[in-house]
Amino acid sequence: MRVPVPLRRAYKLINHGPTTLITSEAGGRRNVMSAAWVMAVDYDPAKLVAVIAAGTFTRKLIEQSGEFVVNVPTLKLIEVVYAAGQGSGEDDDKFAAYGLTTSPASIVGAPLVEDCAAWLECRVVPEPHMQERYDLFVGDVVAAWADDASFVDGLWRFERPESRTLHHLSSGAFVTSGDIVKVKP
Repeated sequence: MRVPVPLRRAYKLINHGPTTLITSEAGGRRNVMSAAWVMAVDYDPAKLVAVIAAGTFTRKLIEQSGEFVVNVPTLKLIEVVYAAGQGSGEDDDKFAAYGLTTSPASIVGAPLVEDCAAWLECRVVPEPHMQERYDLFVGDVVAAWADDASFVDGLWRFERPESRTLHHLSSGAFVTSGDIVKVKP
């Protein structure tokens, strides 16, 4: 079940470096793309950055709406994660093509992708220089959610293999999050 995560703790949802699915919506059109280069940059207020290449359909939608969602997919969605990074979505509905189930976000217009471990709803912080020169989009995290079976008491627990998050290596190769190892005091 999806449960809210306090915004001050939202960085914990992506600080382990997962590959993500970024969703966007504007003017009645929506899209989903894969993104490996997403990271937290602040926790109070919660902010993240995502690399979204110039000329992509997702970027056009984000520039129009000023919003996006960072979805943290699980192993269950590995084929979708790979496929979503291969095509534009401008001429095809990727959600229908990949059989994705979505839910409305609580604050932004972009949808949440089901079967993910976490979701971060974001509003763009205008940084034209970074967007144009580096394709970096800063997002104010306005709502954060996690799957209560995987994110418990503010910590990840990857007890079921299918609930593990993905980490892209290259050329369609991924690793999944693994066992939790703690430092002994």
